[in-house]
Amino acid sequence: MEKKHEVHNLIILDESGSMNSIKNHVISGLNEIVQTIKGIEKKFPEQEHYITFLTFNGFGIKQLHFADRAREVKKINSQTYNPEADTPLYDAMGYAITKLKLHLMNKTDYHVLVTVFTDGEENASEEYQAQAIKKLVEELKQQHWTFTYIGTDHDVLHAGTSISITNTITFNKNEDGVKDLFLKEKTARYNYSQRIRDKVETGEDYYKELEEEPD
Repeated sequence: MEKKHEVHNLIILDESGSMNSIKNHVISGLNEIVQTIKGIEKKFPEQEHYITFLTFNGFGIKQLHFADRAREVKKINSQTYNPEADTPLYDAMGYAITKLKLHLMNKTDYHVLVTVFTDGEENASEEYQAQAIKKLVEELKQQHWTFTYIGTDHDVLHAGTSISITNTITFNKNEDGVKDLFLKEKTARYNYSQRIRDKVETGEDYYKELEEEPD
């Protein structure tokens, strides 16, 4: 049996208190993304999708899944996701990216799509600073890792590019804004898997080809 190409979907979700106003919309949207990933795996049967999913706030990092097959991932709910406290973004990124990097150390046939979702800039990290995250991102971008930064209520472009993430998108912090965001994210993920199939560059321009809706 031919070995499938591994695609690791790493989702780093802000669970700080300011996310509470869009809590239910985020839960719905993230569950849609999981369903999208499952659908992508069916449309691109040569790909085997995995999900690593964690949330973070000032009380710590909560790992919900680590390198689990997409088909095994369950829906999140208001018990799983309960925003409070502040935003140690760099610590969450450093922890999750480093752990997945080590997990993939002896593998070669894979791609990684990292999605950072936050409504505010870093304000509480203790272990990692911006320069360390930037260095890590720049290193892994040379190894089939794609980084995206989704944000609102702050200068998203600046926050992303300050840590070498150029695939950024801003959304309006309301029901319609979140729904529109996740529709764009769905399309972008299909385009990403098509790029992998076509063996073309996946690192940049993640949000640039959103004209066509997936079938």
